Amino acid sequence: MWLLKVPLLHLIIRTALIYIVVLLGLRLFGKREVGQFTLFDLAVVMLVGNAVQPAITGPDTSVTGGLVITVTLFLLNRLVNYLTVSNRLVRDIIEGHPTVVARGGHWLRRALAQEGLSPEDCLPALRDHGVENVDGVDLAVLEVDGTLSVVPKGQGLRRGNRVLGENV
Repeated sequence: MWLLKVPLLHLIIRTALIYIVVLLGLRLFGKREVGQFTLFDLAVVMLVGNAVQPAITGPDTSVTGGLVITVTLFLLNRLVNYLTVSNRLVRDIIEGHPTVVARGGHWLRRALAQEGLSPEDCLPALRDHGVENVDGVDLAVLEVDGTLSVVPKGQGLRRGNRVLGENV
């Protein structure tokens, strides 16, 4: 129960490699928030979690191995958080950049396609900002966290229910 079946360093390296691959995969996955996942997105995340577990643990099923993997994941996550805060290049690679998806009352179809979104995906967010359709939008930006910031025609930038500024 407590004895490792593989060398400690193997568990740490396996965990780090899988963490990096999953992190990059999620980065390529797009900017959707967890609350915006489709049923299929959720299924993929669950299946990936299930698929990578044997690659991380290998033949080890010990409690000690589980603790080593858990601590390694927390430390890696802390390191990535630190690097994204302290290094702009790392932040750009990990988080990406906001994407303008509508301007001047028109959808930017290429930007939407690049983010894996359709205009219909964005309409609920527009309505959350009090805008009925894209005709009432000066600017709509898909933020790196998956939220949609909207500048209604003649108003300041809104994110959620907060006004962030008068003009962008």
